[in-house]
Amino acid sequence: MNWRPLLIRITYVSVLVGSTFATILILVFLQSKINIYKEQPIKEEVVTPFPVSVNSHTETIFYDPTVIEFFSENVALSPKSKNHWWNQVAAVFATKGWYQNLASPVSRIVVIWPGERREQVVKDMADILRWDEAEVSEFESLIDTSFPILPDGKYFPGQYVTHRDATPEDIYQLIYEAFDTEVLQRYTPEVESNVPLYDALIIASLLEREASDFENMREVAGVIWNRLFIDMPLQLDATLQYAVGSRPYEKSWWPKVKPSDKFIDSPFNTYQNSGLPPAPIANPSVEAILAALNPVETDCLYYFHTDKGEYYCSASYEEHVAKLKSIYGRGS
Repeated sequence: MNWRPLLIRITYVSVLVGSTFATILILVFLQSKINIYKEQPIKEEVVTPFPVSVNSHTETIFYDPTVIEFFSENVALSPKSKNHWWNQVAAVFATKGWYQNLASPVSRIVVIWPGERREQVVKDMADILRWDEAEVSEFESLIDTSFPILPDGKYFPGQYVTHRDATPEDIYQLIYEAFDTEVLQRYTPEVESNVPLYDALIIASLLEREASDFENMREVAGVIWNRLFIDMPLQLDATLQYAVGSRPYEKSWWPKVKPSDKFIDSPFNTYQNSGLPPAPIANPSVEAILAALNPVETDCLYYFHTDKGEYYCSASYEEHVAKLKSIYGRGS
């Protein structure tokens, strides 16, 4: 049997399929950039204030029917939403030079993903824009000295289109203007009187690391507020990850939590300390801030997520342990 014609056909088909697949990938990457270029937000003249359905002073959670409407109109449809596929593509490939040079070799897309800590943001920024240490330091100083004075939580998540030679001042202006428009201008005195901005940013940063979608963020927020109201330690693994990940020798920004981490000496150890950690542990989205201000009213004090992302909460520790045993065969 003469195998040569068959091998030629197989080779031809393989090359054709490979070329088609590569072309589709290139088109997807190009379209992701086009969508981001096209959907750069226009500054609104009138900004809708945040609804708020919790009062940290009276320690009450109440119902506000405008929350879902606000989310639908101002968050879900936002061009910065992490749910758009093109933003997800950009988040994965933004540090790749070939992706940045597609369509426009002189422009750059800088991506800040919700839930990243400042060190992650700054490293990606420096890689994309080829900044040296002095430029990195200047950029951090500009963000850190802006209102509110916090070490994290103000590197506002989103996709920012800029020039490849953008300076720290250029990027600071882009990010802080977005933070001002999307957060500060929505944070009216009425909202502040219910929940201080600092607290909202801290809780929102916890939600970015502890919850999944908007509804789950509101559910977890309900548990967090309930614990705060009774001065119960939050006992959140994400704060331990932040504390351990801050060590200079730690290789991961968000290392896996070990049982011994619950005893580390850190103001961010919410197993040992009651109340909120002293600052945000990550950079929260509008979605998370909205959830922090509008928790679901619940009697739950405990919660956990399964490996499949299922959410369970309980009003008592005994109920919490029983649910863990029913799923994993053991409690915690």
